[in-house]
Amino acid sequence: MAFTIHVRILLSVFAIAAILGATVNKTNFCTMGAVSDWVNIGDTGRLRAWLLAIAVAMTGVTLLEASGSVDLSGTTFPPYLSPSFAWLRYVLGGLMFGAGMTLASGCANKTLVRLGGGNLKSLVVLAVASGCAYLMLWTDFYGNVFDSWMAPLAINLEGFGIKSQALDAIVGGMTGAGSTPVLHTVLGLAIAAGLFLFIFKSKDFRAGRDNILGGAVVGLAVCAGWYLTGSSLGRAWKDWAEMADNVPSRVQTQSFTFVSAMGDTARYLSHPGNFALINFGVTALAGVIVGSLIYAILSGRFRIEWFASSGDFASHVIGGALMGIGGVLAMGCTIGQGVTGVSTLAAGSMLAFAAIVAGAAGTMKYQYRRMLRET
Repeated sequence: MAFTIHVRILLSVFAIAAILGATVNKTNFCTMGAVSDWVNIGDTGRLRAWLLAIAVAMTGVTLLEASGSVDLSGTTFPPYLSPSFAWLRYVLGGLMFGAGMTLASGCANKTLVRLGGGNLKSLVVLAVASGCAYLMLWTDFYGNVFDSWMAPLAINLEGFGIKSQALDAIVGGMTGAGSTPVLHTVLGLAIAAGLFLFIFKSKDFRAGRDNILGGAVVGLAVCAGWYLTGSSLGRAWKDWAEMADNVPSRVQTQSFTFVSAMGDTARYLSHPGNFALINFGVTALAGVIVGSLIYAILSGRFRIEWFASSGDFASHVIGGALMGIGGVLAMGCTIGQGVTGVSTLAAGSMLAFAAIVAGAAGTMKYQYRRMLRET
């Protein structure tokens, strides 16, 4: 009976991810494209769609916490609310990921969606990013290359009497008032309301059904992930895992994030007989690809695409490597930190989000100037 809970969780994750993949394919929801439109032509439509996903997720998660339906005060994966504020990881990892997704023609989630649509370039990006994420997550590579000099630079917020990097905990600690559930709810809903006002202030955005649909579905999917793993069902799932003979991987409160999912998928594929390695992330990755594939076939948008040149190939390989390493370093991607993490009001997630945007924008400007010099 308890194992049934595990199956229910993973099947639910797969179904949600499939809907996510199909919707992102249909609406062309793309965080890299959002930055590109904004930087290159001043169009904020897809950027507002990304912000809408954040606002929807933040509203949903804040209300779930306020109602007691979900508890994120414990350990989550990744540890978004850890009192160890690893600012350099967020900044450097975010910059690397932002540059990588630009070179690879899309973020981690978009890579999966494009693969489902027949883009074989994305298969190469996925393979490279997954291998690099595996190195960061499941070998000594991160410890040897990054942790030895980054960890000492992290700020321990507990030394300032702050127990979490959630905005309410930081504000409460700085003012001496302390963090309370009411303050968390007020801050979450106030920030989300401000985002909604900014997003829908644009008449063009209000008329763009695909941008609204894409942002809403991504935000709701993140809420659903948190609910599945953070509610009473999620607690029963964790209780079962503690007693299981073959302990499943990453049975923790979590929602959608795709770079660690790539590393976990590479780990599972290296031991395909060990089904305990099929976790939330592996299931989500498969679901996005399948959902995008089904939509692409039914809509007639399935197209095989390959590299146009050796330079195109090299760009995507480098981009995949930067995404795999940078995404794990930043503890998430444009969805994992930029929506899922931000929905918890984690200051580190907001810093990572800004770094990803800066990394992508800077790379795009460099590419544009290089193109001008060559022509």
